[in-house]
Amino acid sequence: MRFDSQQFRMSQPSPVRYKRVVLKLSGEVLREPGSRDSIHPEIVARIATQVAEAQKLGVELAIVIGGGNIWRGLAASHRGMDRTTADYMGMLATVINGLALMSALEAQGVPVRVQTAIEMQNVAEPFILRRATRHLELGRVVIFVAGTGNPFFSTDTTAALRAAEIGAQVILKATKVDGIYDSDPVKNPDAKRFSHITYTEALSRRLAVMDSTAFSLCMDNKMPIIVFDMNKPDNIRLAITGETVGTLVSDKPESTL
Repeated sequence: MRFDSQQFRMSQPSPVRYKRVVLKLSGEVLREPGSRDSIHPEIVARIATQVAEAQKLGVELAIVIGGGNIWRGLAASHRGMDRTTADYMGMLATVINGLALMSALEAQGVPVRVQTAIEMQNVAEPFILRRATRHLELGRVVIFVAGTGNPFFSTDTTAALRAAEIGAQVILKATKVDGIYDSDPVKNPDAKRFSHITYTEALSRRLAVMDSTAFSLCMDNKMPIIVFDMNKPDNIRLAITGETVGTLVSDKPESTL
């Protein structure tokens, strides 16, 4: 029996803190550590399960996915490849990841639409803001692929841009660590993890939350960011319902939250 997300939202009270969110996934989260496979089907299925659970809460969920498990344009440009060409290859890698995630979500009965910033009619819909918004209103997960469609911009920037465009209330940035630290927790066992930090403090401490363009977009639009560990089951649902997960980056001091 397939899950009717629209009917569920109409018949159940919403326990979510954030009604419309953008989930930012790095391509690396689709790869098993130490494996040669760029995409691990079991990991993709686990991510799809978390997304499906969030969908059942009635949240309107858009996903921006990276391509670093397959190709990194910036790294290739440092090895002598033309940066524009390398970046377009990276955008195509995000399409592959987006289709893999779409397949896993559909296997769980979640309605999905993939929208691409680079037109490819036989693969995905073109990115059209009003169509994307309508999909979200109808309970469909929308996966944004191919970045912004322009070289020199990261998928972090894509997440910040799309979040502002669709009127999202928060960006959930899924990573391999459980938040933002004052120093590298791998190198420093005494590193302190922040439960909350302001944009200004993150900048002054030079903490690598997102690249500078993406972070500036979030700060200008007062878009909160929650950085959390994707490998812990149920973290997406916990973040959406307002539980303390990872690190919250916002324009408000912690005492005012």
